[in-house]
Amino acid sequence: MSTMAERDRRLRDAQTLRAQQRLPDALHALSQLEALYPRFSRLYQERGHCQIQLGNAPAAIDALRQAVALNATLPASWDMLAQLYRLRGDKTQAEAAERHLETLRQLPPEIVVANSLYADGDLEPAEEVLRAYLEQADGNVGALRLLARICFERGASAEAEALLAQVLELAPDYHAARFDYGMVLLHLQKPMAARQEALHLLRIEPDNRDYLKHYAAASVALGDHEPVIDLYARLLATTPAVGAEAADLRLWRANALKVTGRQAEAIADYQASLVARPDNGVAWFSLANLKTYRFSEADMARLRAAEARPDTQAMDRIYLNFALGKAYEDRGDYAASWAHYERGNALRRTLSRWRPEVAEACAQRLRTVFTAEVFGARAGFGVDDADPIFIIGLPRSGSTLIEQILASHPQVEGTQELTEISRYVAERCGRDPECGLPLEPEALLRLSKTEAQALGARYLSETRTYRRLGRPVFLDKMPNNIWHIGLIQLILPRAKIIEVRREPMACGFSNLKQLFGTTNQEFAYAAQDIGRYYRTCLELMRHWDTVLPGRVLRVSYEDLVEDLEGGVRRLLDYCGLPFDAACLRFHETQRSIRTPSSEQVRQPLSRAGLTQWQAYAPWLGDLRAALGDAVNRYRE
Repeated sequence: MSTMAERDRRLRDAQTLRAQQRLPDALHALSQLEALYPRFSRLYQERGHCQIQLGNAPAAIDALRQAVALNATLPASWDMLAQLYRLRGDKTQAEAAERHLETLRQLPPEIVVANSLYADGDLEPAEEVLRAYLEQADGNVGALRLLARICFERGASAEAEALLAQVLELAPDYHAARFDYGMVLLHLQKPMAARQEALHLLRIEPDNRDYLKHYAAASVALGDHEPVIDLYARLLATTPAVGAEAADLRLWRANALKVTGRQAEAIADYQASLVARPDNGVAWFSLANLKTYRFSEADMARLRAAEARPDTQAMDRIYLNFALGKAYEDRGDYAASWAHYERGNALRRTLSRWRPEVAEACAQRLRTVFTAEVFGARAGFGVDDADPIFIIGLPRSGSTLIEQILASHPQVEGTQELTEISRYVAERCGRDPECGLPLEPEALLRLSKTEAQALGARYLSETRTYRRLGRPVFLDKMPNNIWHIGLIQLILPRAKIIEVRREPMACGFSNLKQLFGTTNQEFAYAAQDIGRYYRTCLELMRHWDTVLPGRVLRVSYEDLVEDLEGGVRRLLDYCGLPFDAACLRFHETQRSIRTPSSEQVRQPLSRAGLTQWQAYAPWLGDLRAALGDAVNRYRE
């Protein structure tokens, strides 16, 4: 039985008990239902019915208020509230409830039903009701907006975008729909368009906090971190110092400060976030993720206590374990450190839908689709432009170091991990819902010469947003573009591609101790998955090297550590750039850096990363086994 079916069955059982006048049993059944589904509005409505029959008006009002707080489209709850308030002589509250009820009565019944279902998470039946209704009333903007929200929540973001665009054509002043539209655009990795929608709304309501937060999120996605520092400070000026909102604002401001290199101020805001919400796992982890922060004994006690509490939220517990792993690592207690890294990874893996066999099948399909003959037949495709330099490789392989070195050159602009290429692939090939990899890579072979040129021009146009220094060359440091070299070759044949490769055990361990974003690098939370992913990428790169010989420059992280100047000269020669000593002083370059290595690349190059994993060797047997012969063959 599905989760929703089980929930509804339990509600029907409680309703049957009430009909049988077994009210204590009905209330007990509702308490059990609440423990499982605390945000199910109709259970509170049913509790209100029970309390009315028991003659307990205050308890009935409390239950019904909970119901309408979760779901404002419950006519029966508003009706009962109006009557109960009248009986108590509370005319103001009674009239307010009656106004809500009257508003619902004026709406088409289908809209009320769909809204109610949506509020309780019943997306499929809500969608069915709306689509049937829209066959007769296709211009109802409220129904279209609700359908868009449902589409978004079930993962059909492109359809949500189209529906909201339609709503705004019909009703340009529908501000709630415009706000939804901006959020969908941001989710679809269209930050410039998302920020334009936020600006449109802010011209109407300059102090609207939701609009300001949306503007800030879009700015961060565009790499504009400096302006949001003051914006978040402005919001904090009118926010209570303690509570979830203050904790979030302090965290977001700290992140912007960190990215821009203002570490001391970032630490102060992370700590303020913990004052606002002491068990804020992401703030604890963010301190650890600075790589240079050291937890005090008092910090350690608070971390351990928060992690041990049974009511700690799942994601907070994950963040806390990774923070404790780093804290014990800094103390040289590697057994305790590994215990927390292992626990954090195990918990995070339960939230992941990564399937290594999907990645392996995708790599095999790419090798079948993109042959030397395919590229030979498409010579002359794409845009004749050498501006982009792509940096690819596994996460934690040293790609941020390469980016920082090259961005220190006066002719090169560092941007960030750009998502345009993966978005184009998803548009053409579809995206696997579990691993995010292309479903039908052969669709790229259907690109005509004109389409390939247009797509290359689109990339150059859309990425111009991130280029603010006017330098002739720019960096796209998205490690996952290792999967998309075929498309890059078709649309940008003169772009440079640099693959950074790191010794497998060091790279694998570095991934195991790193907690990535909530939807990024899903393979990185189990030794078996990491080992298989490393081997898959190794085989994929061998294929690209075979069908596109000399196309990709491979850089060994270890070689760069041993001979920085030699490595820098090799990089610059490949990129067609003159040698510049600033690249050797990369740690002095002031720029925004968003990756977990941001503070490390602001320090001189160290050999510590070469052997760090060896302290954990007793616990890395599964990683070594999963890597197999890649441990010895990775330099081939």
